[in-house]
Amino acid sequence: MGIDRYLRSTDWWSVDVVAWWIVALGRRWLRLRTMGDDRNTQAGQDRNRSHRCSSSETPGGRHVKGWLWLCALILVSNACGEQIDPDAPWSIEELRLIGSMSPLKSPPPSPGNRYADDPKAAALGHSLFFDKRLSSNGQTACASCHVPELYFSDGLERSNAKGTTERHAPSLVGSQWSPFQFWDGRKDSLWAQAHGPLESDVEHDLTRTEVAHFVAAHYRTDYEALFGALPALDDKQRFARKARPHRFNDDHSEHKAWMAMAPSDRRAINEVFANVGKAIEAYERKLTPQPAAFDAYVAALKSGDPKGGGNISAQARRGLRHFIGQAQCINCHNGPVMSDGGFHNLGLPRTRGLNGIDMGRTDGADRVRKDPFSCGGPFSDQKQCDELRFLDPQFEDFLGAFKTPTLRNVAKTAPYMHGGHFATLLGVVNFYKTIPGKPQIGHRDLILKQIDPEVSSAELVAFLETLTGALPAKRWLRPPGTQP
Repeated sequence: MGIDRYLRSTDWWSVDVVAWWIVALGRRWLRLRTMGDDRNTQAGQDRNRSHRCSSSETPGGRHVKGWLWLCALILVSNACGEQIDPDAPWSIEELRLIGSMSPLKSPPPSPGNRYADDPKAAALGHSLFFDKRLSSNGQTACASCHVPELYFSDGLERSNAKGTTERHAPSLVGSQWSPFQFWDGRKDSLWAQAHGPLESDVEHDLTRTEVAHFVAAHYRTDYEALFGALPALDDKQRFARKARPHRFNDDHSEHKAWMAMAPSDRRAINEVFANVGKAIEAYERKLTPQPAAFDAYVAALKSGDPKGGGNISAQARRGLRHFIGQAQCINCHNGPVMSDGGFHNLGLPRTRGLNGIDMGRTDGADRVRKDPFSCGGPFSDQKQCDELRFLDPQFEDFLGAFKTPTLRNVAKTAPYMHGGHFATLLGVVNFYKTIPGKPQIGHRDLILKQIDPEVSSAELVAFLETLTGALPAKRWLRPPGTQP
């Protein structure tokens, strides 16, 4: 029986857990093992290869007929000596890597926020996100720097609200998959992250007591329906209008006002501040990446179509081969989110417009360990937090390191890197081809390898462009109650 007839006659639905294809050296035979049934079929050319496809490589561990059929078909093709080109079948290892990058499944549970998936919390957070009144100048909302039409980024090197921030505003789409927030990871949840801009002098420029007073004035009913009664904020003797702790300035009037409050009243304000963040996170968890052309391509591969349904171009397939191969992009940009969630020192040039040295993850790790709003802290609904247990701010690789961003929708979220260093994806790829200069601080991550200059930058960019999906659902792209 010929290879094609044998493969097509096999009941691949009955393949149990594992299938082996072995081409024995000098024998020119293909050996298939399924459920203990060994058969030999002539392969056609001397090879010495062994490949394994298991149910763990299929979505949810299911036994997928097309995926196993494709594995066998690819090996036979390779065994027969077909030349590799963009339209040639992928190797088994390449298929394993590609399959690990799609589909994107449900986000992990929020650390410390039991309201994270509550529709009422999402509705409140939705309103807060677009409310410009939630700022000292009445002109700045969360949506000012996370513009929905720009995939919740802002297109600027560094964001400009009441003032100019020190770093580029990353996209919020898909941020619910990240174990740490901000480029330096100084927050370990989206609900805690929301606090940073609210109290930043160059963003919303508020204090946490002002946030509490604002909620009492404009959102009392919605807030109390979710979180319970607000404190008696009209008691001016207990609750100052402008009060918050300052990290480096004990003499600031806001810090003095904060320390003058009773510990129980400070805790009551912090509780409101935490809940505001939790509501905003519940909204931001609605901003999920939508399926992209790449996802359709992978789904077609898994269904047994070696052409991937024609969902990406030949140029993009070549770029994908570079991405998982010689360019080694997948070392850091892996999994369906296409980020390892880690922090790496790339040795980037100094951020334009800034004179100081950015410590990156070293400072972020120290701050998140001390943050009262971190997972496991007094305002967290979760007390066991493995991400923080073994976090060492003194780890030398943290110096000058910044978070690996997701590559989903990357073609729509320029500029790139923590300082908006590169205006285009081509500029990013060319940086990795040259890796110029020495890091401003610390040492360049050893995982970073220079891309071979012979690798086509245009092909890599073509692949990255296939990662763009539609914007999140329209109802989340505008303030509540407004028409499109």
